[in-house]
Amino acid sequence: MRILVLPGDGSGPEITAAALEGLALVDRKLALGLAFETHEIGLAALKAGGTTLPDAVLDVARAADAIILGPVSHAEYPGRGEGGINVSAELRITLDLYANIRPSRSRAGLAHYGRTPMDLVIVRENTEGFYADRNMHRGLGEFMPTADLALSVRKISAEGSRRIAAAAFDLARGRRRKLTAVHKVNVLKISEGLFLREVRKLSEAYPDVVYEEQLVDSMAALLVRDAERFDVVVTTNMFGDILSDEAAELSGSLGLAGSINAGDAHCMAQAQHGSAPDIAGQDRANPVSLVLSCAMLLAWLGRRRGVERLRRGAAAVEQAVDALLSDPATRTVDVGGKLGTTAFTAALCAEIGRRL
Repeated sequence: MRILVLPGDGSGPEITAAALEGLALVDRKLALGLAFETHEIGLAALKAGGTTLPDAVLDVARAADAIILGPVSHAEYPGRGEGGINVSAELRITLDLYANIRPSRSRAGLAHYGRTPMDLVIVRENTEGFYADRNMHRGLGEFMPTADLALSVRKISAEGSRRIAAAAFDLARGRRRKLTAVHKVNVLKISEGLFLREVRKLSEAYPDVVYEEQLVDSMAALLVRDAERFDVVVTTNMFGDILSDEAAELSGSLGLAGSINAGDAHCMAQAQHGSAPDIAGQDRANPVSLVLSCAMLLAWLGRRRGVERLRRGAAAVEQAVDALLSDPATRTVDVGGKLGTTAFTAALCAEIGRRL
């Protein structure tokens, strides 16, 4: 299997290298047949070739079995006309990675900040919504008729709503069989009404999954007060982006939250956090988010291909991370430990090795 690796910006190369060490070990132990191919993107690619995302990399991404994307510093990129392409957004659109799947789970021995424990997954629509670079065939979804007036277009389609709902219902069926649709239909009556229409229609095909709805503002409060009541949450792009960051931080840290971007033909592992350029090159970055994202990627490949070894590898990585996080002596500094990136990676590989 051909895995495209894009290390990214800031601390991205460091945490990507850590995640690859773990994956390479799993590959050797289980004979998965993974072949890693690394290409530069982001600021390094911009300096070398005038664009943050060369066309050749897009071609490789289309042909790859899966992609690993390190964090990118897209806020520092120049305009698109000067080569500053948001790599993450471009890959999501080009490869039609319509489902952003972000689990959040509190762990024994590690502080969490909500009133109740949490074990949920937020399934976020990834290609529409208010995000300007994802909702127009040509041009941007934001524009300024005058210097003092800015307008933004929000795109919600029946097909986009239907397929993200199907991804969420399928996931809920394999978990605790409960799905919560989050919306703001009391204000955005037309676009949110279309989203809910499609989710409600699809719920009839999943009678074994308990279905409920929550307003986005009440959901934000309930994640703090009563998160244990939720299993799988499905929502539109911007709401999902915000709520998944909130859930990750409440469950322990944004640095511990895995994330994949999945479509019907491709999947991309991506850390949920940013590139942290302020600690780049200092051996201080916590690689857990990308490590767990890579485990999710293995699990996705395992389900898609029906290969149990891939699922076993994913489970071993997740269990190894849980074991390290349960002991302050094997945590990184940002979550109360003393280990740097290199030492944590060594401990992770040792723990994975014990489980395989």
